Amino acid sequence: MDFLEIIKAQYVGEHKIHLWFNNNVDKIVDFSDKLKGSAFEPLRDTEFFKNFHIAYNTIEWANGADFAPEYLFTC
Repeated sequence: MDFLEIIKAQYVGEHKIHLWFNNNVDKIVDFSDKLKGSAFEPLRDTEFFKNFHIAYNTIEWANGADFAPEYLFTC
């Protein structure tokens, strides 16, 4: 496998997302302590946070904020 990718993601509550990776690993990531900096400030709003989509092999929000799948894999 060349690149780590998120193939499925599901909001599970508060600032937590269940992520499925292309290497058959899945995990729940708590983002509550990862939303620092101006790009991530809108994600502190739960309604905004839960409206993500998969783009470019990771999750992304309407304001362009995203996290590298390699980073999320280590969380």
